[in-house]
Amino acid sequence: MLLTIDIGNTNLTLGLYEGGQLGAHWRLATDHNRMPDEYGLQFLGLLQNAGKTVTDLHGISLASVVPQLTMRVVQACREYLSRGGVTPPLLVVDAGIKTGIRIRYEDPKAVGADRVCDAVAVMKLYGGPACVVDFGTATTFNAITKDGEYLGGAITAGINLAAEALYTRAAKLPRIDLQVPPSVIGRNTVHAMQSGLLFGYVSMVEGMVARFRSELGSDMKVIATGGLAEVVAKETKVINIIAPWLTLDGLRIIWELNH
Repeated sequence: MLLTIDIGNTNLTLGLYEGGQLGAHWRLATDHNRMPDEYGLQFLGLLQNAGKTVTDLHGISLASVVPQLTMRVVQACREYLSRGGVTPPLLVVDAGIKTGIRIRYEDPKAVGADRVCDAVAVMKLYGGPACVVDFGTATTFNAITKDGEYLGGAITAGINLAAEALYTRAAKLPRIDLQVPPSVIGRNTVHAMQSGLLFGYVSMVEGMVARFRSELGSDMKVIATGGLAEVVAKETKVINIIAPWLTLDGLRIIWELNH
C-alpha cells in the first residue's frame, strides 16, 4: 500500500493506493504551526480510520509547495510510520527524479511539485495536449503538449484568496461562503460577491481556456483539479474532466517510475 501526501498552502491531501487504485483519501487544512509529532499522530489516526496500520505501507510518495513544512512531514513519517525502526521508502518529488515528461519551463526547478505531478498524471491517464486548471490557493493553468512536454502556464489568485482579500481590504464587505447565487445580478451584497467571485472566475476560465487552445490546438483537453474544481465545473462547459485527486495520481505514477 502506497501513502501519497500533497502539501499545499491551504490543504494537505493524502491518499492510500492499493494495486494502483485510490482507496481512502483525505483533504485537511494545512497548519503551518503544527509540529512533526502532531502530524505523525494525525497520520496514524487516519490509517486507523481506514482500517490500516503502518505494517500495510510499502512506500510513501510526497510533494510539497510549502518548504517550511516539508521536513516536518518527512520527520513525522520517519518517526511515526516506521515498523521495527525501519521507515518505508520515502520519495520526495524534486529535481532529478524520473517523471516521464519533459519540462520546458525556463527554470525547471521553479515549477511547483504539484504542477509536475498533475502533468505526469494527465499524460498517463488522459494524454495531451491538455490544459490543467488547478483550483487551489492560487488558480493555475498548465499547458502540456501532445508529446508530453510541460510548457508552463498562468497563475492568478485563487477564488478563496480573492474572497478573503475582499473581506480584509474592503471595510463593508462580509466574509462569505462560496455558493451559487440565485442570479448573476446580485440583489444584496452577499449574492453580489458570490456572483462576482464564482461567475467571474468561470468567465476567466473560459477565456483562458480559449487562449490556451489557440496555442495548443483544437483537440486540447481541459482537466480541472483542486478543492473547488466541481463547483466551477458545474457552471461551464469548457471543462472536460474533473479529477479532484489528480496530484495524488501523479504521486503514485512518479513512485512507480522510480521503483
